Amino acid sequence: MTGTEKDTTPTGELLRAVAIRKSFGGNEVLRGIDLTVRQGEVVCLIGASGSGKSTLLRCLDLLEVLDDGDIWLDGREITDPRVDVDEVRRSIGIVFQAYNLFPHLSVLRNITLGPIKARGTSGADARARAHALLERVGLSEKSGAYPDSLSGGQQQRVALARAIAMDPQVLLLDEITSALDPMLVGEVLDVIRGLRADGMTIVMATHEMTFAREVADRIVFMADGQIEESGPPEQIFTAPNSPRTAEFLARHLG
Repeated sequence: MTGTEKDTTPTGELLRAVAIRKSFGGNEVLRGIDLTVRQGEVVCLIGASGSGKSTLLRCLDLLEVLDDGDIWLDGREITDPRVDVDEVRRSIGIVFQAYNLFPHLSVLRNITLGPIKARGTSGADARARAHALLERVGLSEKSGAYPDSLSGGQQQRVALARAIAMDPQVLLLDEITSALDPMLVGEVLDVIRGLRADGMTIVMATHEMTFAREVADRIVFMADGQIEESGPPEQIFTAPNSPRTAEFLARHLG
């Protein structure tokens, strides 16, 4: 390690899901998920469409009510019915494949709204932070623009900046490149590389296998609402233990 590199070795447990179950009608989408994420760890969820990745992320952000199981964040049970859900969500950032930017607000206002309204940050401080984040994601010249004037990759980078502006303890990313033109995917993935270098705790569902292998500390392969296999990228990609993992990777890497 050089003197300019940051040690991003994961330390203690930050997020833990225990025996998570979730059904929609008669369809059981999550069937007893156990997942632990350590501080500073990047966990990539992979698996076929319908395997439960997006639903798991929505459960972790309390956007879905669990049928069974518990979720803990920084030693606190956030699925306790007495917990203030809105307060919890201020500590968890989530970005979807649909950018969900407010079309009637400028880029700057999209980023500053949350810190000002939810965290009580002063307008001046929120704007200064937003400008710094826009520079970081390569969009410093777009602060006054409106979302419909931006490319998909630019909108997704604004969505990432908006999530980071809330200083979340953990960032959840749900297939955030899947709706992008292949030419725009790289600019979004570069932002995530930077977040990883800064030690951000990230759980992301992705179909970008090469990227997952590069940035993840751990790969979690999901199938039929369960975790089929979990391990370091090199083990999962070169010597998976599960035949289902091997079959999935052969289809997506071959």
